[in-house]
Amino acid sequence: MESNAPSSAQSLASDKPGLFARFGPGILVAATGVGAGDLLTASLGGSAVGVSILWAAVVGSVLKGFLNEGVARWQLATGTTVLEGWARMGAGLRYVFFVYLLGWSFFTGGALISACGAAGDALWPLASDSETSRRLWGVIHSLVGLVLVGLGGFRLFEKLMAACIALMFGAVLFTALASEPDWAAAARGLVVPSLPDKGAPWVLGLLGGVGGTVTMLSYGYWIREKGREGPRGLRICQTDLAVGYALTGMFGAAMVIIGSTLQLEGTGLRVATVLATRLEAIIGPVGYWVFLAGFWGAVFSSLLGVWEGVPYLFADFLRIQRKEARGLVDLRTTRAWKLYLVALSLVPLPMLWAPLQRAQLAYAVVGALFMPLLAATLLWMNNRRDWVGSLRNGWLVNAALVATLVLFVVVGFDEAVDALRKLRIR
Repeated sequence: MESNAPSSAQSLASDKPGLFARFGPGILVAATGVGAGDLLTASLGGSAVGVSILWAAVVGSVLKGFLNEGVARWQLATGTTVLEGWARMGAGLRYVFFVYLLGWSFFTGGALISACGAAGDALWPLASDSETSRRLWGVIHSLVGLVLVGLGGFRLFEKLMAACIALMFGAVLFTALASEPDWAAAARGLVVPSLPDKGAPWVLGLLGGVGGTVTMLSYGYWIREKGREGPRGLRICQTDLAVGYALTGMFGAAMVIIGSTLQLEGTGLRVATVLATRLEAIIGPVGYWVFLAGFWGAVFSSLLGVWEGVPYLFADFLRIQRKEARGLVDLRTTRAWKLYLVALSLVPLPMLWAPLQRAQLAYAVVGALFMPLLAATLLWMNNRRDWVGSLRNGWLVNAALVATLVLFVVVGFDEAVDALRKLRIR
């Protein structure tokens, strides 16, 4: 049977040169999962209760890393994707996820387009009316993402993401250092877990928010692009996920630190402009522009990652339905992958005319429901020796997945109820 995976020599070559080439998939999935919502949650949490919640950004990233490791472990142990694993558990689960994927794609696509529109408007307004400018920028970002991902190929996608990630992390870390926080308090908040008064919602938000949801499944397809297989491939994946989620934890912690130096109020993406304006007063004009550039890098890298990674899920679902052999199908070249990319770029555009916060809240609801499903099914699938053999979970991985499941049941329920309540009010 012909396989689309690179040969072992190609695989070794693809993982040798350069930091991004070696750790690319882990950094890609972590950066895709860091978006506007995570940035604002961390900064508002830091402003509300200070740096005592820094530990939550780190713990949340670690748990997401274990969850993503479970995705890689399944695929490398069985040679099949998580969607194929779910198919072993009955068609019902697969169909439920497919319906969920369609809804998630619409609301997430709309939220990302709106976020990119807000970032573009903050940097360079295209119209005197802010809403018109945001919509214009949103359409531009969506269509540019469509062209770059659709015509550029995976290598161009990696290079674009590397540039956005460098801008995002560089800008945020620079801003955190320049804002001159209380470093002694920050060190305590990082190593001594505590729950400050009225801090529970912010802790839960940080634990559950940073690091992505459905996009974590894209990791399986990206490591296939790298030709990773078997136990050796799992060791490489564990290393690059550690790097990727370490960067995610640093990003979340930096945003908490930035927020702790400011008095922030408000909701929605406009808080980013408020943040930049307050930072300008502390750091000077460079603070304003550097932060907004980093904010743009965060939201555009998320859009690119979703536009690239999520069509794999749709194409894989159809492949499984048609019972086509994996080795005979290069998902990225299929009509299904291309059509879903176009749909992601165009169908959510009407969300630009929905209230900005309503789009973000709808995204929070559908995103919160996915994590418990993934954690529970990975616990089942990756502990069956007849399915995964020698790559079965160890006690540490199982403990992390159980903690993740409990956490995301609590966080998911809390976020869904809170967002639905706000949607009813508006």
